[in-house]
Amino acid sequence: MIMNEVLIPVEGGHIWADDSGTDGPVVVLLHPGVGDSRIWEPILPRLTARYRVIRYDVRGYGRSPKPAAAFTYYGDFLSVVEHFGLDRVRLVGCSMGGGVASTFAVEQPQRVESLVLLCPGFPGFDWPEDDTDAEMEALIKAADVNGLALLGMRLWARSEEDLPAWRQLQSAAAGWLAEAEFLGEEPPVFDRLGEVSAPTVLMVGDLDLSALIDSNVQASERIPGCRLVWMPGVDHLPPLREPGWVADTIVKHFEGTQGS
Repeated sequence: MIMNEVLIPVEGGHIWADDSGTDGPVVVLLHPGVGDSRIWEPILPRLTARYRVIRYDVRGYGRSPKPAAAFTYYGDFLSVVEHFGLDRVRLVGCSMGGGVASTFAVEQPQRVESLVLLCPGFPGFDWPEDDTDAEMEALIKAADVNGLALLGMRLWARSEEDLPAWRQLQSAAAGWLAEAEFLGEEPPVFDRLGEVSAPTVLMVGDLDLSALIDSNVQASERIPGCRLVWMPGVDHLPPLREPGWVADTIVKHFEGTQGS
């Protein structure tokens, strides 16, 4: 598949992005904080057959260079939207990307036609304290990429012998180290989810962290008309675990909300 790659200039760095250039409505894919935009590759052929698909890597993740100035995930997303001149979009966000997509749906609802959230992580949700917080801080201080990736596998992939997931978590670990000095606070969106007006479907696996599952159930009750889809046997990496199911859900949801 031929994609049109570009480095988008932003203050203190660049953002790697690509654009399928294919016909159809615009779909933007926002990757999780436990990976990078390559997590979408299992579903890209299905989506680019119907849509113009844009994806990107947050600074320090995947193919985006490390940041050298303060930034936020939401700010990087806005830079991508501005670069491509997007007026109205369909959004698919996983984990961290789901939080960013939800923020845009709240802040600029007139520009979001439809929304698919995969195990989203919402800024503003009151996460319980966890014993792994101190472990992660120590690993970041030691700049231990492999240690961080192993911790991520234990938390989010529930396995240490899964090569596709390992590659994603290694990329994520490099991103966590790169952003540690520069990442700013995201707009708290969890308490504003009732303002989302775009038709929304939320998918979450029953093997995900209990706090994440709790936040997703609450979110599905707060977002007007949100459809909650349970994914048995799925952890925090739905595009890798069930690409067919994820792609089917995206296409059916977007087709069902065409012109809404």
